[in-house]
Amino acid sequence: MSDKGPRFVSRLTRDTLALILAGGRGSRLRQLTDWRSKPAVPFGGKFRIVDFPLSNCINSGIRRIGVITQYKAHSLILHIQKGWGILRAELGEFVELWPAQQRIDEAAWYAGTADAVYQNQDIIRNHKPDYILVLAGDHIYKMDYGAMVAYHVRENANMTVGCIEVELAHAKPFGIMTVDAENRVCRFHEKPEHPEPIPGRRDHALASMGIYVFNSDFLFERLGKDAAKPGSSHDFGRDIIPGLIAGHRVMAYPFRDVHGSDQAYWRDVGTVDAFWEANQEIIGVTPPLNLYDESWPIWTYQEQLPPAKFVFDDEDRRGMAVDSMVSSGCVISGARVRHSLLSSNVRVNSYTLVEDSVILPNVDIGRNCRIHRSVVDRGCRLPEGLTLGLDPRADAARGFHVSAGGVTLVTPEMLGQEVNHVR
Repeated sequence: MSDKGPRFVSRLTRDTLALILAGGRGSRLRQLTDWRSKPAVPFGGKFRIVDFPLSNCINSGIRRIGVITQYKAHSLILHIQKGWGILRAELGEFVELWPAQQRIDEAAWYAGTADAVYQNQDIIRNHKPDYILVLAGDHIYKMDYGAMVAYHVRENANMTVGCIEVELAHAKPFGIMTVDAENRVCRFHEKPEHPEPIPGRRDHALASMGIYVFNSDFLFERLGKDAAKPGSSHDFGRDIIPGLIAGHRVMAYPFRDVHGSDQAYWRDVGTVDAFWEANQEIIGVTPPLNLYDESWPIWTYQEQLPPAKFVFDDEDRRGMAVDSMVSSGCVISGARVRHSLLSSNVRVNSYTLVEDSVILPNVDIGRNCRIHRSVVDRGCRLPEGLTLGLDPRADAARGFHVSAGGVTLVTPEMLGQEVNHVR
C-alpha cells in the first residue's frame, strides 16, 4: 500500500479523533457574545461559525468528533443537536457534545485549551484513537485535514501545527513561529508584542491556526506533565508547544485550501470589524470563500423556511436587493438592500435602505430606516425611522457599540427590548 495514496489517508482519518474547542467567549466580539459562545455566532446568512470546522471534518473523512463546550453553550448545543445528528453510530461515527463537567477536579472548570482536553482524557481514551486532531471552533476556512494528518505521519512528528502567513502588522493576536528548512518549528511565541517576521519576508509572520495533530499516547503524556506543572496556564500556545520544541519533533504544516492553493482563505473573525468584513467578503462577485462549491459543502442546521420574497414595484417603494445575499424566509417589502447580507427570516419594511450591513436572523427592520455599515444582532426589532452607521458619534451616544473601524453593532438589549437569550 502506498503511503501517498487516498487509501493511506483514509486509513489515517478513520483512526483520528477530532476535538473542536468551542468553549470560548470571544470577548472581542463585544455584545455579540453576551449570550452565546463565539463558535455559535451566526455567519454567512445561514451558518454558525462552528459549522466550518465541523464541515471540514466530515468532508475530510474524519467522522469521530468531540465538541468541547463551556461558556454559555446552550444555543451551540441546540444547533449541533438539530443539525449534526447525520452520522451513523453503528458505523462508529459521531459528533459528541462534551460540556465542562469538572471530571478531574470538582472545583475547577477548564483553565486553558490544553486543560480542556486533559479533563476529557478518559472519554478520549475510550474511543481509542491513534491520532488526535485539535481544532479551534471559531475560524472561517475550508481545509482538508486528511492531508495534514498524512503529513504528520510521513514526517514522523510528535506534534504538527497548522500555520499560515499573516501580515506582520496584524500578527500580535496569534501564536508566531519560526521554522527551519524542513518546516520544523524552532521558536514559538504566543501573542508576542513584537512578532518575529519570516526570514526574507519582513512584512509577514508565520502564525499558528490553532490546529494541531498529535499521536494520542504522546499527547496524554504531555498533558499529564503540564497538569502537574506549577504555574502553567495549561494552554497549547503558551505552555505545550514552547515546552516541546527543544526535545521533540514539532512540525509546521503550511495551510492549503481544499483545491491546493497557497492563497487559501482563513479568517479569525474575532472582532466586530473582522466579523463584518468577512461577511462582506462573501457577498462579492468572486468571493475569496466560495460557499457555492459543491465539492466541499458547508453543512448546517437549516430551518424549514419559505423562499425569500421581494414585494412592491412602485417607483418610490420597490422591494429589491442588489450585490447582496438574502437568505430563506426573508421579506423585502418595498425596501432597498444594497451590498448587504441578510440572514434567515429577516423582514425589511417599506422605504427603508440597508447597505453595507450584516443582519443576523429574525430581525425586523421598520419603515423609513437608514441602516449603513452595521451589524444587527439576532432578534432585534428596529423602530421606524431609525438611522444607524451614518453618524458613529450619535450611535455611540445612543448606547450602540461603534467599533474601531466604524462599524455599528446593535443588540436587542441596546434597544431596550426583551428577547429570548438562547441565540
